[in-house]
Amino acid sequence: MIEQIKKDLKAQLENHFNIDEVVIEEPKKGRADLAIPLFAYAKLWKTSPMHIFEKFNEVIQTNEILEKIEFTNGFLNIYLKRDKIAQHILSAVHLEKEHYGDQNIGKDEVVAMDYSSPNIAKSFGVGHLRSTVIGNALKKIYTKLGYKMIAINHLGDWGTQFGKMIVAYEKWGNEKQVKKNPISELQKLYVRFHDAEKTEPELEQQARDVFRALEQNDEKYTQLWTWFKDESLREFMEMYDLLGVEFDYFTGESFYNDKMDAVVEALENKGLLKIDQGATIVDLGEDLPPALIKRTDGATLYMTRDIAALIYRHDTYHANHVLYVVGNEQILHFKQLQAVTDLMGYHLHVDHINFGLVLIDGKKMSTRGGKFKRLEVVIDQAIKEAKEAIEAKNPNLKNQMEVAKAVGIGAIIFNDLKNERHLDIDFNLENMLKFEGQTGPYLQYSSVRIASILRENTLDINLVDSTYFREDDYFELIKQLGQFPHIIFKAKESNSPNQIARYILSLAQSFNSFYGKQRINVEDVGHKNANLLFIESIRTVLNEGLRLLGIKVLDEM
Repeated sequence: MIEQIKKDLKAQLENHFNIDEVVIEEPKKGRADLAIPLFAYAKLWKTSPMHIFEKFNEVIQTNEILEKIEFTNGFLNIYLKRDKIAQHILSAVHLEKEHYGDQNIGKDEVVAMDYSSPNIAKSFGVGHLRSTVIGNALKKIYTKLGYKMIAINHLGDWGTQFGKMIVAYEKWGNEKQVKKNPISELQKLYVRFHDAEKTEPELEQQARDVFRALEQNDEKYTQLWTWFKDESLREFMEMYDLLGVEFDYFTGESFYNDKMDAVVEALENKGLLKIDQGATIVDLGEDLPPALIKRTDGATLYMTRDIAALIYRHDTYHANHVLYVVGNEQILHFKQLQAVTDLMGYHLHVDHINFGLVLIDGKKMSTRGGKFKRLEVVIDQAIKEAKEAIEAKNPNLKNQMEVAKAVGIGAIIFNDLKNERHLDIDFNLENMLKFEGQTGPYLQYSSVRIASILRENTLDINLVDSTYFREDDYFELIKQLGQFPHIIFKAKESNSPNQIARYILSLAQSFNSFYGKQRINVEDVGHKNANLLFIESIRTVLNEGLRLLGIKVLDEM
């Protein structure tokens, strides 16, 4: 609501005086609720700030939500009718509950989102986590704003790496061992291939030849590839169930294998293809390197498949906007993808949601080099440590394992999403599992603390004395609650879940500060019910913020 008041005041002044971008600030606690610095306008109109104040005051003083307006040290200070605003915000949260912040800006718009997308025949590692949790949070954020989301797991199930895997299996693989522990054994073979090709460079060509045969539906290679894929999906689904992540479609790169000839033909018909040193390319001018469509041996590449996938998503799901949650290193690829489809005449919005690496002890993980941590192992460790902490804090808690899962997994998710996504993040379980500081357990515990108070008391909305909400300690927090719909919108506009993560962290910190100074269960009935409505609203917004990040809310821990 505060954002809307600012917006309305800005529009009033800008329209009346025909000026651009009136700045309205929110001063620190204990001062005015809103303030407009007047120095720039005084300089522009060659007059005093006091004269500007008088002019602005004449225009905005008719606004019913304003308590008073004062001139102080070159600022137009605005004091709002706090109890009226507080009643409006808290009533909205109380009535709308988890739907508070729902918006309809995406009505009738379909957005396809491509995220997670691990490679088959490899374990689901910590490095796959970022795309998965960022994508899951954005799906929830866009859905809350009214968009129809199509969640796609574009599995890495095609390409020369599968030629390498098949060559490695045929040279060194043991069928019994692979059947006993499929992904672990296949991953060892993959690492062995990359070690061997350092001294046997001919292995690279063998892998290319095998993949070319696979593209041409070689029966033996297709059976091996299908086996690798089925085993991988079984492991992936266990991880997605643990993380609470769902997809509408698991259409990997192989799904588009029979759709690429049509792409090449369409590019040919548009006169966009050129041959350059035996390879087939699309020239993208001076600003971008050419897009490689076919290698010299005729094999297709990522670009060909991504064009096919983009056109399929447009034609099948009617999505004109596609989000790709893929690492920083693919920035150029998606610029080229946008450029090629533009040249083809499609009006599509390709949005690359880039993110940094997950580092362990400051170092990048690598499957090829064997420096790799399976997510399953890390999650099990997080749950084990969370359970130990919970047993120490609350030994009589029921469902300890269920709570430990929620805390351990929530800690891992929040550690990722609290950061700006384009930055690398450090994966340190000890830090992320702490119950204080900028952690998921801290947020879950803050919600549980409020839940325990609400269990012991009954709110009567008709007995709330809203005059208490005028006080700074209350009103500052209520203003924060009023920001929630705007924060959701900002998170969508920047495709940054950390906007919500940082917001709920600040909200929890504000609540805990309030709780340390104020008694909730007071004798005065009006005051007590005001407190209960106040903390109930905080928990509602905190919980909805956690849900949007994909973190489970708890009632006890």
